[in-house]
Amino acid sequence: MTSVTAGSLPRASARPAAPPSPWVRWGTVLAALPWLALSVATRRLPETGDFPYSLVFANGTGLLGLLLLTGLPVAHGLGRVGARLRHWAPWIGVLGLAFLAWELVTAKLELLPMPFFPPPQAILEVFLDDWARLGHSTFNSLVLLAGGYAIGAAVGFVLGVAIGWSRAVGYWAHPILRFVGPLPATAWLPLAFFVFPSSWSASTFLVALATGFPVTVLTWSGVAGVNKAYFDVARTLGASGTFLVLRVAVPAALPHVFVGLFMGLGGSFAVLVVAEMLGVKAGLGWYLQWAQGWAAYANMYAALIVMALMCSSLISLLFRLRDRLLAWQKGLVQW
Repeated sequence: MTSVTAGSLPRASARPAAPPSPWVRWGTVLAALPWLALSVATRRLPETGDFPYSLVFANGTGLLGLLLLTGLPVAHGLGRVGARLRHWAPWIGVLGLAFLAWELVTAKLELLPMPFFPPPQAILEVFLDDWARLGHSTFNSLVLLAGGYAIGAAVGFVLGVAIGWSRAVGYWAHPILRFVGPLPATAWLPLAFFVFPSSWSASTFLVALATGFPVTVLTWSGVAGVNKAYFDVARTLGASGTFLVLRVAVPAALPHVFVGLFMGLGGSFAVLVVAEMLGVKAGLGWYLQWAQGWAAYANMYAALIVMALMCSSLISLLFRLRDRLLAWQKGLVQW
């Protein structure tokens, strides 16, 4: 019988990754065609109104189409960037078709009435001409949201840990939480603007209130649901009460805490916009109110785009923080 040694075993050859099929390689080129068609339509077809940035928009979309046309066929050689480009190529093409339809039904055919439905170059005009006011409003909203969210998350976390750990605290806090917590934060608007000395502090309180309730409830649930065996083992090893809270209860409850933080972020963002519409003199909510008052619907849509990007970016950052702190749960909740 022939003996086989470890050294004589065949090794799996590291073969290079196969290039994408012709359908994938050239099918992705189709993503560039809607952007090129959008550029031609914007430049050549007559417009039903006066849009100063039509040429700029046509040049930008045409350049994007040319970049996609030349970049997508060789995306397989661009590493991770090329892989992401190939992955999102269908969405890029659909987005180009959506912009083309938007351009045709507004600026070219006027199937949707102005000024309620401005064309994409009108939105571009807002970003280029009114960027200072829009940027100032975005900055003020971020500052207000950060302050209120931080206060609400901190208070909710401490209160949730206290209720989940101490029966005495839970006895006194639980009824109040059940009575006050379910009320929408916007219901406190009249009282908040009367009690607090400024609209800024009242809005901060409302954002903190919208954040604090879900963080409190989920943190409390996480601490109360920790396996009692963990505490028994820690006590056997001589752990103190502080150690049990900070090193056993809190780490085990962190998945629940982050669920509360996600819920609080969505609720606080909704309250932020409403509060800025009613009292604050700067911010995206105020900008929306101002644009509606002047019938500047292009400005209103631009503010909505900024809001969507800001909220999505903040949630993505929170997910990155969660994945770093809870690496063992990475991938269980997707965004």
